[in-house]
This record gives sequence, structure tokens and C-alpha cells, in this order.
Amino acid sequence: MTGILWNFVAFIVALGILVAVHEFGHFWVARRCGVKVEKFSIGFGKSIWSKIGKDGTEYSVSMIPLGGYVKMLDGRVDDLKESEKAFAFDLKPLWKRSAIVAAGPAFNFLFAIFAYWLVFLIGVPAVKPVVGQVTPSSIAAEAGLEPGMELKAVSGVKTADWESVNMGLISHIGDRQLTMTVVPADGVGVEQIKYFDLTEWKFDPEKQSAMSALGFVPFTPPLTPRLTNVSPEGAGARAGLEVGDVLLEVDGLKVANWQQVVDAIQQHPNTPIELNVDRSGQTLALTIIPDSRELSDQRVIGFAGIAPEVAEWPENYRFDLQFGVIDSIGKAVEKTGQVISLTISMLKKLIVGDVGLNNLSGPISIAKGAGTTADYGLVYFLGFLALISVNLGIINLVPLPMLDGGHLLFFAIEAVIRRPVPEKIQEMGYRVGGAIIFSLMAVAIFNDFARL
Repeated sequence: MTGILWNFVAFIVALGILVAVHEFGHFWVARRCGVKVEKFSIGFGKSIWSKIGKDGTEYSVSMIPLGGYVKMLDGRVDDLKESEKAFAFDLKPLWKRSAIVAAGPAFNFLFAIFAYWLVFLIGVPAVKPVVGQVTPSSIAAEAGLEPGMELKAVSGVKTADWESVNMGLISHIGDRQLTMTVVPADGVGVEQIKYFDLTEWKFDPEKQSAMSALGFVPFTPPLTPRLTNVSPEGAGARAGLEVGDVLLEVDGLKVANWQQVVDAIQQHPNTPIELNVDRSGQTLALTIIPDSRELSDQRVIGFAGIAPEVAEWPENYRFDLQFGVIDSIGKAVEKTGQVISLTISMLKKLIVGDVGLNNLSGPISIAKGAGTTADYGLVYFLGFLALISVNLGIINLVPLPMLDGGHLLFFAIEAVIRRPVPEKIQEMGYRVGGAIIFSLMAVAIFNDFARL
């Protein structure tokens, strides 16, 4: 229950920030273009706080925190006095109206740059993208990827860390080929290009990562069978396991690695397993009955609430992704550009069917992401805000009526035909656009519940 509440609070904070940024973009440019702003609201519905500013604008926080709006003086909905016509949105030149509408998404992109600038300025711990294991006969193996290789670029885009690798791979969903620039473990400074044939790539984001779907996993320090955590209410604690115990045998077999322990526990839900453990030099025989958990594909696995000791990372694999004040600006712009490119690419593939609608995420998934990144700390939460801000900006530019992109589409038509699009056609467009938007929202929310 505490986790759900934390996710909700983090979601409200994140959404409030991003909505405020978006609407402030409309507000700021409208004021600069001489349009009177009557109300600036974060949220919808009844106001829980409001204040009239010296500029005559009502600033409000409303009860439903799922958006916001800027209400401008507009002759299409307001009865204008002669003295007010100079401040009405609809009577401004076309370029000013276009600038006001485009300012919301533009401010989302600027905020993403600012957030990433802070991320790079503060610094975030990272590890080099070195390949751990490669599955035989997989796409990665056929391409010639080998354990120990460091990934330097995906299709020409540099990859300093695993996040960059993952973004690069996801951008190729639906494509037929990608390339990886790698440095072999025994070839210092000698770069090679590997070609990946994606025609048989079956990637389900709900069940696996893009890397594992290609047949490789990142390098991680080895896990030892010494326990560093035993959940107080888990199966391990009920069996008598303690922090510091070393697992010697599981189900009658000598423990060679931690994966052997994981496999034994997962394969025996609600079934007793015999353990031999070393505790301060003494060998103890214990019996554990793993709890059971049902996965999204209806498989039932066992789990025990225990965690192993992790060896130290090699010093040359670890680094801080951190830059100075000026360099961070360039890195932030580059990162924002990569996220914009990835988002547009995925949107195109969603439209043509290369990416399924089951990949859409709604408010529940976003809330989970907000809560998780907030747990990790400020830097990760800022990265999450930047990612969602870019997505919000791009989605609002989609040329569907009810979105900023729809208004810009009508303005583009107006520029061609030299007169505003008839209100009846605009009204019809709003209804069609609204139906499409709410249908996609319904699919996204359904996907969220399906993932619970």
C-alpha cells in the first residue's frame, strides 16, 4: 500500500511539473504576442487554490491533476468589447497564433534539455557496455558478438553506457538490420563493425529485454552463494537461513554458481528443497519451501526472498557520466535529440504496425516509473522527467484535432487557402480526433491493468 501511495505522489509531482512547463510555454508566448490570458490552471475541475495576479490572470490549481490549460481571450467564445479586440487570440496574425500553440511542445523539449543538463552536471554512476554472455546460435552469435566485447555504437550512434545501448536497440524494432561498433576484449583500440540480421528478431518488451531477445546480456560481476539479504517474511527466513550463510548444496547438488540456486528455487514452487549451508564454519542441513508467484504468461515459479553477495565491479568498467557546465549543455542537447528521434521512430512504427498497440503505456505505468526513479534518487527522477517531457511534446505535435498539432494543421491549411478553416469542419475534426485519442488512452490503460 505504501508503494502504491509513493508511486501516486511521484506521478502527481512529475505530471504537475510537466503540465506546468507545457502550459507555461503557451502562457509566456501568448503574453509576448499581446494576448490577454484570463486563466492559467494546473489540473481540471474545481479550483482548490486560486489567485488573481497583478496582470489580471487567474492562477489556479484544480482538483483533477491530469492536465492543465491556459484560457485566453478569444472572440469565438467571448463577447469582445472594441477595446478588447487587440488582445484576442483569434484576431492575432497567423504567425503569432502558430507560435503560441507551438510554444507548449517547444517548452517540453527545452525542459528536457534542462533536466538532462542537470543530470550530466550532477553526474550519474555508469558502467561500460561490455558483453557478458552470448547465447549460442542467437542473432548476436551469428553476428559475431563475443563475451568481453565493448559496445561503442549502435548503427553509428555512440553508446557510452547500457542505457544508450538499450535506446539504440529499441529504435530498430521492425527494421531488418542494425550494426554494432565493438572493441574486442583482446584488441585494444581496434574497432570492428558487426552486422545483425533482424529479420527473425522476435522481441516482446513485456517478457524480455532487447538485448536478451538478440541473444546477449551485459557483463555483471559474479554472484557468490553467500547471502547478503534474507527477507524477514520470505521462505528463506522461514527455513532458518541467515545473512552470511554460504549455500553449499541445493537439492542434493553442489552449488557451482548462483544461477543454479535460482533455477532450483524457481522450479520448485511450494515444494520442499533440501539445503546444506555453511554458517561460521559449521555445516547445517535446512529445508526450504519456496513461495509461488504467477507470471504474466501464467507460468508459476518459486521465490525465496534471499539475495547473494555480488563481487566488486572491475575498476576500469566503472565511471561517472559527468561533465562541466558548458559540456553538459552539448550532451543534454544530444541526449534530447536522441530521445526525440527514438520517440518519433517508435510513433511511426506504431502507425504502420511494426510495433503493436500492446506496447502503449498509460498513467499506471508512468506512475510506476515515477515512483521507481524517485526511489533511486534525484538524478534518475530528472532523467525520467526529461523522457516523459519529450514524449509529451511529440504527442502534442501529432496532427490530431484537440492536440496542439491539430491546431497547427488547421493553421497550415489557413496559410494555404488564405482564410480560417470553417468552424463546422474544425468541430468535426475535434470529434474525430477526440475519439481517436480517447480510444488510444483506453488501450493504454487496459495494457496497464494487464501488466499488473
